[in-house]
Amino acid sequence: MTTGVRRRMGVEERRQQLIGVALDLFSARSPDEVSIDEIATAAGISRPLVYHYFPGKQSLYEAALRRAAEELATRFEEPREGPLGARLLRVMGRYFDFVDDHGPGFSALMRGGPAVGSSTANAMIDEVRQAAYEQILSHLGIDEPPVRLSLVVRSWVSLAESTALLWLDGRRIPRAELELQLVHDLAALCAVSAAYDDEMAAVVAGMLEHEPLNGPLGRLVTRLTAVAPTVMARVPLPRSGSGS
Repeated sequence: MTTGVRRRMGVEERRQQLIGVALDLFSARSPDEVSIDEIATAAGISRPLVYHYFPGKQSLYEAALRRAAEELATRFEEPREGPLGARLLRVMGRYFDFVDDHGPGFSALMRGGPAVGSSTANAMIDEVRQAAYEQILSHLGIDEPPVRLSLVVRSWVSLAESTALLWLDGRRIPRAELELQLVHDLAALCAVSAAYDDEMAAVVAGMLEHEPLNGPLGRLVTRLTAVAPTVMARVPLPRSGSGS
């Protein structure tokens, strides 16, 4: 008869195991509902041993948030190959994969959870947003963004975040629709700014330059072109001198 022997883990290996276990639990339930005892049981160790590696639940929670933030940030990475719209749609697919798999953890990360107001949690959230911002600019092929583009992309990152949080509350809209809508939202925000700024007009032209008609951005242009006559027919012409 063979008796199984539990392998002794090194310090860093054990820390990473605890972080992974905590992240799994925080992803399934609100961090407030997860106890150190549960984490210890799931990890197969004693409660005092958890405290040997982390001084308290808060530090373990922040370590789990750090791993979640790093993983979420990578979801915006995509090789700059092929049409822009298809790339952005794949990014949104991976983003919502994370949101779907780590609902409570995602909410805790973005809303702060038990760490709300802490400088550590806020810094991690800012790092995710900055990574998303830089990746979107990379997809657009722009190193030095005009002021309006910087504003648009940062606004869109916030929009993607709030859309995902609202979607988690009931999942009443199909995921695929929201993923496509967010791609369209980015293009629409850029298009609105293009009406006021020549640099943004050039950005929009670049976004559409290699976009096929059956791609996400191509389909948006087709839909807007089709609906424009109907909308214009219902909108009264502005009176002279009524403003720009």
